[in-house]
Amino acid sequence: MPAKKKRKPVAKKKVSRKKIVKKPARKVKKPAARAKKPSAKAKRPAAKAKKPQVKKIKIKGKIIGEVTHYFPKVRAAVIKLKAPLSVGEKIKIKGHTSDFQQAVTSMQIDRVPIDNAKKGEEIGLLVESRVRQGDVVLKV
Repeated sequence: MPAKKKRKPVAKKKVSRKKIVKKPARKVKKPAARAKKPSAKAKRPAAKAKKPQVKKIKIKGKIIGEVTHYFPKVRAAVIKLKAPLSVGEKIKIKGHTSDFQQAVTSMQIDRVPIDNAKKGEEIGLLVESRVRQGDVVLKV
């Protein structure tokens, strides 16, 4: 039998057993805030919240009420009175889109026809033209 060949010893790979240390996450720096130039707006004091501007209506005459509702099918307006009103008097209704005069022909309170209405009452009034909420009723 042939003689056995001696094998050369194979060098074993060394496995490092170092501790694995996790590095903390790198912080990302935010860019520095730029120095703002003072503007004309910055010099003014802080403004209050703006309300929607409503055009004011020039009114000549004594205000006797304000329209609170309008019923287009029957062409009637609900008016909150600030002064007494009676059938036969002439009134003027003025608003942003309405401006007309008429005589009071029919008034009602709770579907009951009346001839006179006192201050503070809400009346139903037949009108000749379309009116809108907020329109002013004047005595002519």
